[in-house]
Amino acid sequence: MLILRRKKNESILIGENIRITVVESASDGVRLAIDAPKQISILREELSIAEQENKSASSPHLTAITGLQDSLKHITFKKNKPAEDAADKPTETENQTEIKADAEPAAEAGSERKAENDISES
Repeated sequence: MLILRRKKNESILIGENIRITVVESASDGVRLAIDAPKQISILREELSIAEQENKSASSPHLTAITGLQDSLKHITFKKNKPAEDAADKPTETENQTEIKADAEPAAEAGSERKAENDISES
């Protein structure tokens, strides 16, 4: 690593076509002007690190993929069995029988009330 001291408006040459000039120096930092060909990428280090982290996070590791495949191999899917479903559910005729059985006492009670009303009116 090369360490240099530069004052305002002094430059550093890198190769033949890159020039770094100190534009401003203050207690909170230094402002630099970088003159380089367009094909050379100039990026702040923290942005470069973030870009690398994003790339590695967006591509899953091979071990994660193989682990997921192994987990999926052990899962078995159950098929619906119509015979078991039919045994658990009452048939339509059974439902109708239950409804009729519940309705009969109410009908009898209604006819008894009618008979009581007829007697009291007479």
